[in-house]
Amino acid sequence: MNRVDPAADLITPNAENRYEVSHSDLPLSCPMPGMHLWNSHPRVYLPIEAHGEASCPYCGAHYVLEGGHSHAA
Repeated sequence: MNRVDPAADLITPNAENRYEVSHSDLPLSCPMPGMHLWNSHPRVYLPIEAHGEASCPYCGAHYVLEGGHSHAA
């Protein structure tokens, strides 16, 4: 029997210092929904829309919004 491991597609949290995210990732949280949560920190929402970038207060991961900030924010 050949099983597919659903965890194989998850992003390892805190593995990188910089992540590029798109508008489809908003609202932005760290860790992101596609990340393993078992070895990370509590989920926090980051206000990235106004300036186009934000850093997590827990792990220091820096997120950059593709295309820059939103003018609507």
